[in-house]
Amino acid sequence: MSEEMQLYDLRVTVDRIEGRSVCGMAPGDCFELTNSNEIRLPEGKHFCLYALQAVLPLLPAKQRELADSDWMAQDAEVACPDPDERLIMRVERTRKVTLRTDDLT
Repeated sequence: MSEEMQLYDLRVTVDRIEGRSVCGMAPGDCFELTNSNEIRLPEGKHFCLYALQAVLPLLPAKQRELADSDWMAQDAEVACPDPDERLIMRVERTRKVTLRTDDLT
């Protein structure tokens, strides 16, 4: 018998660029993480690999229920590592989904 678990789908959005944009992204550009492991980009859009690698390690924790006092529950901003660009992304939960553990690895 398969057990169920709940995770949040997430949206990562470029909130602001405090330097000069060299990656071709702009505030409002985003991607979504759905169904535990699927990254979705809007049609015809891209997301900078270096900004993506900065936020990826944090996403599994943001998908899970967290204590209100946990810093991961309180912080939602992530910075791209490019010091000239200073691109700031916001991570937000969009919906809670129920998944079967047998369907995941």
